[in-house]
Amino acid sequence: MFYDTESNAHGMVHDPFKAIVAPRPIGWIGTKGRDGSRNLSPYSFFNAVGDRPKMVMFSSSGRKDSLRNAEETGVFTASFASRTLLEKVSRSSAAVPYGTDEFALAGLTAVDGRMVAAPYVGEAVAVLECRVTLVTTLKDIEGMDTDSHVVFGQVVGIHIDESVIRDGRFDLALADPILRAGYMDYAGISPLIQLARPSAPGRG
Repeated sequence: MFYDTESNAHGMVHDPFKAIVAPRPIGWIGTKGRDGSRNLSPYSFFNAVGDRPKMVMFSSSGRKDSLRNAEETGVFTASFASRTLLEKVSRSSAAVPYGTDEFALAGLTAVDGRMVAAPYVGEAVAVLECRVTLVTTLKDIEGMDTDSHVVFGQVVGIHIDESVIRDGRFDLALADPILRAGYMDYAGISPLIQLARPSAPGRG
């Protein structure tokens, strides 16, 4: 089958786009408002975008509370979403009024960042503390603003729980991340495959 995305006439019960671009890591974004209120929300449009320096991004579909707080304060955290916390990740995604504390709503421990004035999930096995470097609104092929707003942040601090460090490495099998798929689906990771890059021709 084929369909153009302007008409979006795919003929399916649900739009398959997010199921095709999957699985995606979940950025469990923690922020604090100027009024001191805490916010926590999962974003499936999230990823690492650089390592020199370490950079991550999350994209908000619409002007949501995490975007507002990150713009106003210039900081955010990204807590690692593990399978054991899936239900609480889901609870924190509820559409609630600004100022509602999703940490309390989901039954999670809010911990203040060491290097940024933003809270993170105390139960998370890894956390990135980030300073905002850029907030931009995505444009379409006509050059018009869309309703997708991307926050880029430089990672200035990293927390890792000792329980997921094995043989000197952050062990994903132990950390057991949940990944966002399409529709209402989530995925875990299968046994990892190790594959070295091929050598360049002539270099043996």
